[in-house]
Amino acid sequence: RAFLGTLGSLAGLALLEPVAASSGLSRTIPATGESLPALGMGTWITFDVGGDLAAIDQRVEVLRAFFALGGRMIDSSPMYGTAPDVVGAALARLDGPPVYAASKVWISGRERGAAQIAHQRGRWGIERFDLVQVHNMVDWHTHLETLLAMKAEGRLRHVGITTSHGRRHDALADVIRKRPFDFVQLSYSIADREAESRLLPLAQEHGKAVIINRPFRTGALFRNVAGRPLPGIARELDCRSWSEFFLKFVISHPAVTCAIPATSRVDHMRENMRALRGPLPDAAARTAMVRAFESA
Repeated sequence: RAFLGTLGSLAGLALLEPVAASSGLSRTIPATGESLPALGMGTWITFDVGGDLAAIDQRVEVLRAFFALGGRMIDSSPMYGTAPDVVGAALARLDGPPVYAASKVWISGRERGAAQIAHQRGRWGIERFDLVQVHNMVDWHTHLETLLAMKAEGRLRHVGITTSHGRRHDALADVIRKRPFDFVQLSYSIADREAESRLLPLAQEHGKAVIINRPFRTGALFRNVAGRPLPGIARELDCRSWSEFFLKFVISHPAVTCAIPATSRVDHMRENMRALRGPLPDAAARTAMVRAFESA
């Protein structure tokens, strides 16, 4: 991945082939029946670049590639430093791309939560969010009422709740069973499969869309396979890179709606988005993928 960076930056967008979102893998949001590409984009760390103009220019090109290759969902949070501002600056320069805007509320209190949502919308420079999620379940009882009211008034399309790093699974399971969230977001990867035993089947049973964060385990998966060739099963799935291999494992789970890998590079974005195309593993192939990864 690192070696390809130089070539990717030289090639830029001249090599991109615009592809309609419908030509790649999409999944249905159970609450509304809307289709969403199975890969979105996270912005944690990668878009928190402050006022670095060169870095912002680079993120604009990452987003340009993302949309050209069929992407829609961008996920951010007030927790992510300047990332929402960088997303907003990029969207303004890209002149109305087909974004599905997903943000979060990460504060306690009804009034402070509503103010934070409004502030985030201003940072993005958009009229409304498609999805607002309660970040890491902070004061979720309070915020759920606010989000449902916004949805009823047409100021929001979907409501969600998140956790990460394998935390609070018992609490999230209870929320999935009993509360009217449209989306849940959680961590899942080929090396972190705890969600398979309960949360993913539960979300599917109760009609929740599922967003997957940390599908690369914040880059740790690439360190695990550094210098190793792709296994034979990767060729059967038309995977040309480990990133495609890892992402196809995640998005092939039937409960998963969208995974949101983060990147700051166009070449990595192109690799990631290739996972939307070609065959996906069935249950037997997924088992073979796990064996191949664990023996790499």
